[in-house]
Amino acid sequence: MMSGLGHASSRMACDADDWHSVQRDEASMTMVQSTARLRRKQAAGELPPEPDLKAARERVLKLLAIEGPSGREAAVAEFIRGELLRAGAPRASIRVDRAHRKIPNGGEVGNLACHLPGTMRGPRRLLMAHMDTVPLCVGAVPRLRRGYIESANPASGLGADDRAGCAVVLTAALEILRQKLPHPPLVFFWAIQEEVGLYGARFADRALLGKPKLAFNWDGNNAERLSIGATGAYRLTIELEGVASHAGGAPEQGVSAITIAGLAIAELAAGGWLGDVRQGDRRGTSNIGVIQGGAATNVVTDRVLLRAECRSHDPQFRLEIRQAFEQAFTRAASQVRNVAGTCGKARISSHLDYEAFRLADDEPCVLAAEAAIRSIGAVPERVVTNGGLDANWLTARGIPTVTLGCGQVNVHTVNERLDLGAFERACRIALRLATGTEQWNSTTKSASAST
Repeated sequence: MMSGLGHASSRMACDADDWHSVQRDEASMTMVQSTARLRRKQAAGELPPEPDLKAARERVLKLLAIEGPSGREAAVAEFIRGELLRAGAPRASIRVDRAHRKIPNGGEVGNLACHLPGTMRGPRRLLMAHMDTVPLCVGAVPRLRRGYIESANPASGLGADDRAGCAVVLTAALEILRQKLPHPPLVFFWAIQEEVGLYGARFADRALLGKPKLAFNWDGNNAERLSIGATGAYRLTIELEGVASHAGGAPEQGVSAITIAGLAIAELAAGGWLGDVRQGDRRGTSNIGVIQGGAATNVVTDRVLLRAECRSHDPQFRLEIRQAFEQAFTRAASQVRNVAGTCGKARISSHLDYEAFRLADDEPCVLAAEAAIRSIGAVPERVVTNGGLDANWLTARGIPTVTLGCGQVNVHTVNERLDLGAFERACRIALRLATGTEQWNSTTKSASAST
């Protein structure tokens, strides 16, 4: 009897396994059929294309884990290239320029682009983001936590600026390739060295950019926010020269370059030319971000190097901020003298890092971006930013570019996070823009269905 019960139990277990297997097969078949119906409706224009958001989340986690500060983006570029090839992009469609050879400090690799010829008529579109991060993000350990991605390493930033943008643009490209979605002529562009001077956009080969008529850049926070303008900036290098002497035996013979720097910085702060700069109704910002000098406490320091920046949307006021810096350091150098009457010297060089810009209210890329945001049920918001963007240089080079957000929060800090909800909305918006379906809405659906 025990043996008989055993056989019966075995048969029942097998029957149950078979039943569950059938159920799984039926569920799988239902999912396949549902997906096929969805694809047919999308192809017929009854529904807009939608990205695989689970895959997009996994993709951005992988990109965030790759170290790639400015000048060291080769591993990031190789990851993107590999994903494109696996999705079916022709090798000849993927191109790299030599922009890094034009950059003062060089770099591992140039800008990366993927060109897809259009399967339907329409003006060429460019979708872009930058691959580099600030040095603080080296060592990031991305992890999911309550709707956000953050770094598990408390000493590092995350690098959502701008790996989130890279993932948004890459997701749009991969969805088009894998779903074989209709699309206008496209250029997907991943730039180098944005964080140190917008160099990738500034020196990108024109053939790599492909003469687009509409251009979209992902680099910011809210997915619904459009940056239609940005400030301009000067970069300054300030070299101070004094006279070295023994700090204990003959301090009177020395001219301290550190003292020169201190006097100049104090004058700038007292005059309102440092930090948040407000002179009447004119606005700007300035910062001294690097100061290097000295090697021992018993030596009067004879050389100090400072690096600074001045920003303003008003080119004339930006120039005045720069001149205030030049005058303060020159004046301080002449005031610090030794017992022999020798004073210090200040050598100041500067260059325009990028010019301010503002897109026209009816710029086609702005109108298209707003339509794409509305098409997912969100409300677009236009802003002008005090930060520099790759759009500064692309616009200056004759390619008006609007910048959209992709979920970045607290960038350039150890508290940086990626808002996954905003990131996913950015992926949806990007795919609408890449496929030219930004005008899709319920009216479009009704018209398509009645036809």
